Amino acid sequence: MSVASNESPIILALDTQDIEKAAQWIRATNTVVKTFKVGLEFYLTHGRVGIDRLGEEGDFDLFLDLKLHDIPNTVSSATKAVASIKPRFLTVHASGGADMVSAAVQAAPDIDITAVTVLTSLSKDSLLEIGFAQEPLESAVKLAKLSLGAGARAIVTSPLEVGAIRAAVGAKPIIITPGVRTVGSPLGDQTRVLTPKDAIAEGSNFLVIGRPITSLETSALMLSKALEIMDSIY
Repeated sequence: MSVASNESPIILALDTQDIEKAAQWIRATNTVVKTFKVGLEFYLTHGRVGIDRLGEEGDFDLFLDLKLHDIPNTVSSATKAVASIKPRFLTVHASGGADMVSAAVQAAPDIDITAVTVLTSLSKDSLLEIGFAQEPLESAVKLAKLSLGAGARAIVTSPLEVGAIRAAVGAKPIIITPGVRTVGSPLGDQTRVLTPKDAIAEGSNFLVIGRPITSLETSALMLSKALEIMDSIY
């Protein structure tokens, strides 16, 4: 694993519109989790004010998961609009093309522009249905290489494609993996998943985990689950 020894590989997904609930999830887990993901749902509801409220819970790295996807000029402007929030990671869709990814990189050189390859909710049949010429593995590798060539510093991909992408791009790029499920957890809307231990073994740096932790009823149980996941990895 190529994350620093003092850096937790868990990115906790704050998938809620409720600011206080998201803040409680941070408080419950921030002794173990050091990066938290805010997605489109939360950001469209609360914007910068919501992010600032979460920041009151202490220092952490922000994964701002907006999945920007538009013409290069629009993505550049959108990236500049959120740059003052200072997320560590900001996601764009790799399928927007090299020029679009490059526009985001140039608009915010201090942010790790993070390219999403193929959504983990899409199966092989779904990809073929929407017009992808190749299967998920080949598509993800191609999109990862395209994005890194355009200046992205991180990639989001299913754990099933991590090994092939790592082999193709080398050790330096950051690979972030959603679609991670602990043993016995429901799949929800994910179709291409692995356990946390297996995803790290394949070459992931960070694991986006939400419901296996946040669906638990108390802060103590959430912290216990985060610790359990860490123990399962190491």
